[in-house]
Amino acid sequence: MVIKEIKIRKMKLSLKNPFTTSFGTLNDKEFLIIEVKDELGNVGWGESVAFSTPWYTEETVKTNLHMIKDFLIPLVLDKKVNHPEEVNEIFRFIKRNNMAKSAVESAIWDAYAKRRNKSLAEVLGGTKEKIKVGISIGIKKDVVDLIESIRQAVNKGSKRVKVKIKPGYDIEVLREIRKYFPDILLMADANSAYSLDDIQLLKQLDEFNLMMIEQPLASDDIIDHATLQNELNTPICLDESIHSLEDTRKAIQLGSCQIINIKIGRVGGLTEAKKIHDYCLEKNIPVWCGGMLEAGIGRAHNIALTSLPNFILPGDTEGSAHYWEEDIITPEVVVENGEITIPEKEGIGFAPNLQIIDKYTIDIKSYQA
Repeated sequence: MVIKEIKIRKMKLSLKNPFTTSFGTLNDKEFLIIEVKDELGNVGWGESVAFSTPWYTEETVKTNLHMIKDFLIPLVLDKKVNHPEEVNEIFRFIKRNNMAKSAVESAIWDAYAKRRNKSLAEVLGGTKEKIKVGISIGIKKDVVDLIESIRQAVNKGSKRVKVKIKPGYDIEVLREIRKYFPDILLMADANSAYSLDDIQLLKQLDEFNLMMIEQPLASDDIIDHATLQNELNTPICLDESIHSLEDTRKAIQLGSCQIINIKIGRVGGLTEAKKIHDYCLEKNIPVWCGGMLEAGIGRAHNIALTSLPNFILPGDTEGSAHYWEEDIITPEVVVENGEITIPEKEGIGFAPNLQIIDKYTIDIKSYQA
């Protein structure tokens, strides 16, 4: 296919509730939507998951806009692409900027699937009809509110509960959760808030029978995580440390983790995400799909990716209504008893709601061949 037009929309949605991690608190989500059109008129959609502030990775909405406009679009506009996997190679010489790359590549994957009249899940090699999902709950000012949020999630059938932790908001909080919910699948996400100086504290996590502790140490580390994993019975899951298949290979070889969180934006797109999935399947390392507070288009790509067979742990892909008063897709993503049905329609399987998209668009730029 030949890419004939690319649009970049800058958008802003307000979260229903503030979301707090060890990084800070988010009330609104600024993000970019990428719209790609081929020579036959097929339109694919992608979403940049970068935040306005570089607190998760070095990328931001502004840097993504710069990279996409000035570097990535010129590499693919009016170019022939036989398969979306080629885009990964076309972009490879550009260092990092994975969220920018992913936004464009994901849109091309969607257009490619529509061109073939197949669902994105199918062209990726997905095997599932439904996926299991959990919930991610941010840091609360009051543990009573946290317990109530967990109770509501469990009552709705959530297959797993993830809670954010940080120094001073960790062991006693988890102990309180286990008092009320001794048997739920529970994990803790530290977002790199600890160091090896905290090893004695982190060893206390074994008391709580957690599914995993996610990214306890530095965001660029795999060596200290291997030291920590050797001291813990609790499985370590790596998130921020994994940006590529090569990172994955090294982490597994070193024994830095027992689980990998795959985020499409963090690893540079669906092609690299699939490579990581396949390698982890070969090495018997389970994977799951993390969330970046995506709007509906990014959420739809997560659903398609999670249809691959080694996504055996519930991911963060909650329904649209959990985060937004109104999402930008039709129908919105719905969770029923902790599961999402994989759409069978072509492409991402959800139609972008142009009326809603226009309502929340701050700026739009179009580039034509």
